[in-house]
Amino acid sequence: MLARLGKEFGREVFLRTIGRTLFRLAVGFSLACLFGLIIGLVSGVWTFFRRYWRAIVSILQSVPPIAWVPLFIILFGFGDTPIILVILIAAFFPMAVSVMNAVEQVDAVRVDVARLMGATKAQLLTKVYAPEVVPAIITGAQVGFGNAWRSLIAAEMVGGVNVGLGWFINFSGEVADMVGVLSGIFVIGCFSALLDGYALERLKRRLLKWKYV
Repeated sequence: MLARLGKEFGREVFLRTIGRTLFRLAVGFSLACLFGLIIGLVSGVWTFFRRYWRAIVSILQSVPPIAWVPLFIILFGFGDTPIILVILIAAFFPMAVSVMNAVEQVDAVRVDVARLMGATKAQLLTKVYAPEVVPAIITGAQVGFGNAWRSLIAAEMVGGVNVGLGWFINFSGEVADMVGVLSGIFVIGCFSALLDGYALERLKRRLLKWKYV
C-alpha cells in the first residue's frame, strides 16, 4: 500500500484530487465557523431570537448532513456547491450551539455593569461576550471539524463529482481496487489527524495558553 501511495503522490491527478477535497473543506468549514459564531453570539444576547433558534436547531441538527445532498444537487447542480453546503451544515450546528451555550453562561454582573456604563448591543457582543466564549469557539470548531470532514468524504462519494478523496475511494471500489481503497482511507486518516490533532490543537493551545501554564 505504501508503494501505491508513493506512486499516487507522484501523479498530478491524485494531487489535484487531494487539493480539491481540501479546498471544499476550507471554504465550507470557514463559512460554518463564521456563521456559527455570529448566530451563536446573537442568539445568546437576544432572548427572543434564541427561543426560535433553539426550535430550529432541534429540528435541523437531527437530519444527517448527507441527506441534504440530493436537494442541493437539484437546486445547484453537480459540482462543488452542494458538497460545500453539506460541509457548512455539518460544522455549523456544533459551533453555533457551543457559542450560544457559552454566551448564556457569561457572568450577568459583567453584562449589567457594561450596560450601566452605556454599552450598546454591538459593544456587548464584541467587548463582553466574545472574549468570554473563546474556549467554546475552539470546542465548537473541533467538533464541527470532525463532522465536516466525515460529511465531506461521504458527500464526495455520492454527490456526483469526478474529483476528490471520497470519489477516489468510491471509484477504486467500483473497479475492485482494494489497494486504492485502502490508500484513500489511509490518506483521509492522516489528513484528519494532521488538521484536527495538530493544527487545531496548536491553535487551541495558543489561544488558551493561560490554561496550559
